[in-house]
Amino acid sequence: MNKQLFSLLTLFTALFVGAIYYNTSLQTPISSFLNSIKATYLNSISYVSDSIDEHFRQQSSIIDLREKLDMYKETHLISQQVAVELNQLFQENNSSLKTKPEVELVRSISYAKFGDHNKIWLDMPDFNTSKVYGLTANELTAGIVVASKGQALALLNGDIKSSYAVYIGENKAPGIVHGNNEELLIVDFVPTWIPIKVGDEVLTSGLDRLFFEGLKVGVVVKIEQAQGYRNATIKPYYNASNPNYFHVIKEVR
Repeated sequence: MNKQLFSLLTLFTALFVGAIYYNTSLQTPISSFLNSIKATYLNSISYVSDSIDEHFRQQSSIIDLREKLDMYKETHLISQQVAVELNQLFQENNSSLKTKPEVELVRSISYAKFGDHNKIWLDMPDFNTSKVYGLTANELTAGIVVASKGQALALLNGDIKSSYAVYIGENKAPGIVHGNNEELLIVDFVPTWIPIKVGDEVLTSGLDRLFFEGLKVGVVVKIEQAQGYRNATIKPYYNASNPNYFHVIKEVR
């Protein structure tokens, strides 16, 4: 009797796992439920950690961090004021241009797939599944954010589907950078008539409206000729060794 019950349970489990694996309509709610549990767990850990820091860390360290936070808030307010005044200047001159970026701090939940360090689930409640967002870390480009199973999925620079518009060097040679599932990145479709060289810095162009212009991507380490254009191999600045927090660019202007 016990063997029959065990066999039935084994068969039921196999059928259930197979249904989840092959049925995408079942994967979406299950993935959403698991990510919500992970987010709740991370919130609890963060709360406990903050409480311990407040009570047991040295007072001087806490004061120093608070002073740096106040300095950051002051700098942020100054930047906002400059943006407001610039927008007013545009209005005075009847210009349709405006400067109103929207950036959100988000937290990583977990890797989306075991062994793939380029895909990370993000805790981003206010997420528009129809949009693609630029992703930064410490003012460096880190990748893009797309929708997967109704959730916010970060595709870091190394992912082959992570691509955005860039400029190369002082002459601003345009191109499209993407991952290669390796340490280095590739910039495709670089015009042959614009001079570039090894050692040139690669920055975002902002033409795809995913990033601001001028965010750092990496440096050129190799250039190859192709049919009608060139490809450049890039060593990225961002190192994804500790992907805990990111900034998502929700609106450029």
